[in-house]
Amino acid sequence: MTEPVSFGESVRFACGPLELEGWLESAAGPDAVIISHPHPLYGGEMHNPVAATLATVYRRLGYTTLRFNFRGVGASEGAYDDGRGESDDVRAAAAHLAGLGKTVTDLAGYSFGAWINLRLDPPIATVRRQLLVAPPVAFIAFGVIAEPPPELLIITGDRDRIAPPALLREQVLDWHPHARLFTLPDADHFYDGALARLATLAATALAAA
Repeated sequence: MTEPVSFGESVRFACGPLELEGWLESAAGPDAVIISHPHPLYGGEMHNPVAATLATVYRRLGYTTLRFNFRGVGASEGAYDDGRGESDDVRAAAAHLAGLGKTVTDLAGYSFGAWINLRLDPPIATVRRQLLVAPPVAFIAFGVIAEPPPELLIITGDRDRIAPPALLREQVLDWHPHARLFTLPDADHFYDGALARLATLAATALAAA
């Protein structure tokens, strides 16, 4: 389902004193999405297959997409910061897109990236919707969400032990009173063999939001 990473262009942008690397896929319209990758300490990076699949879905919907490596990953400078600096990294990505004349209307995050995006405090003012894929509620505490986005969509697999549907159902309404949870049959946390079905479900969820 994922397309070759040769589509798009490598970019670099500043986050305070650090320089981060990203992968930009440009579209003609003004809307843009930032896609945040899974946990840096467990091999997460911007070309992760799930992150790439989400980029494909959004690009087909006419969005400019920006994936980037959190600090300390790949060629991004710095070191893992347990979520604090990584939140700054997302803001820096939004500032980079704004400098290109794009408006970040959506945040999409997979696993650790979903945790980072949802817990931004204060949130990015232009974001109207978040898509969380496999938010790792059985692995990391989400705590109180300071200011949820206007729209919140969540996808998890019915065999995901890190983002189990039952535990998510207990938490999502605390995150957002009108959050929508979608469960993908026969999918685990890594979506092995399920990327095409993930793309279809994500496209359907986004189109209906």
